[in-house]
Amino acid sequence: MIVLGLSSGTSVDGIDVAAADLELDGKQVWLRPLGHREVAYSAGLRGEILAALPPAATTVEAITRIDTGIGREFASAAARANSELAGGAAELVVSHGQTVFHWVSDGRALGGLQLGQPAWIAEATGLPVVSDVRSNDIAAGGQGAPLASVLDVLLLGGRPGVSAALNIGGIANVTVVRPGEPPVAFDTGPGNALIDAAVRRATGGAESYDAGGQRALRGTVAPALLTELLAEPYYSAAPPKSTGKELFHPGYLPPADRLGPDDLVATLTELTARTVADACAAYRVTEVIASGGGVRNPALLAALRRHLAPAVLTTSDALGVPAEAKEAYLFALLGFLSWHGVAATAWAATGARHPTVAGRITPGARPLRLPPPASAPPARLLLRPAAAGARTAAGS
Repeated sequence: MIVLGLSSGTSVDGIDVAAADLELDGKQVWLRPLGHREVAYSAGLRGEILAALPPAATTVEAITRIDTGIGREFASAAARANSELAGGAAELVVSHGQTVFHWVSDGRALGGLQLGQPAWIAEATGLPVVSDVRSNDIAAGGQGAPLASVLDVLLLGGRPGVSAALNIGGIANVTVVRPGEPPVAFDTGPGNALIDAAVRRATGGAESYDAGGQRALRGTVAPALLTELLAEPYYSAAPPKSTGKELFHPGYLPPADRLGPDDLVATLTELTARTVADACAAYRVTEVIASGGGVRNPALLAALRRHLAPAVLTTSDALGVPAEAKEAYLFALLGFLSWHGVAATAWAATGARHPTVAGRITPGARPLRLPPPASAPPARLLLRPAAAGARTAAGS
């Protein structure tokens, strides 16, 4: 079936949407990328989301308005993607929505809030929508993150050595796949979150990220500040673990008068690279396959290569999964498996007591007719070549 996956990460850059042709074939699942695009949030909605994120205070009214606003903009993105990427043939939409709070207490995840009312998507497309994909894992004692491990474990199984899939969004996470051992997956710490916050502070919001890594490349790493930042207790905590902007928010930054803005960005870029590399070194990783918005930052990639060596760093493009759309394809896969009754979360990695079927379903224009449940979860993900004319686009 053709599935649309939609997501917006912790950087709140916009909506990533991908169309995938998926087939469940016994112990393997096939994925053919049909195309992806990034759709910018409207300026007003993005401002509302950022204003509501921790540690800011908000109201029930604001959350309700944001929930509807995200739902409408996700609905528009899905309808457009169905037409332009899937030729109107999509059968299912999977929406992760926008995370606005991830509740962790004493190392245990107790809940999370992803906004973006799926009823708007179902209304706009006429298709059923799988949403709220983290809650079942959390209810079973898991972290509800990183869900990327669902795709990573299936894709990287059988590769030589120890492989790590790295996603660099606002928060960075890794999935480590080791021959003969259970996978390990966890958030390593800030990906782009603190870098973006420093750039926004330095520019009064005129810039929202370090474009081309230019600020980091101009700046100089401050060793004393880096040492202080690396002392954060989260980094030494054992997995399973997860985090978010509840910890790594703008208030986490040192005072603005302590360091020049470019030096601060350089130091925070080094922090992300060091914490990722330290996490991988603990498992003797031999290759790191990166994805997410952070792969567009050459300063961050250079720092990662330096600290990860001798492990080899590449991107998921080399495996046939576009690095900037990997999470959208992940959610398409996750919802597809849920549609077929497959409990596919990497529960051993999230810390859950047992595997769970992810999400809940909002009906579309027609009555729901689910297929018979699959007899067993797949063991491998195989990529078919991207469809001829598969589109990659950015737009509003």
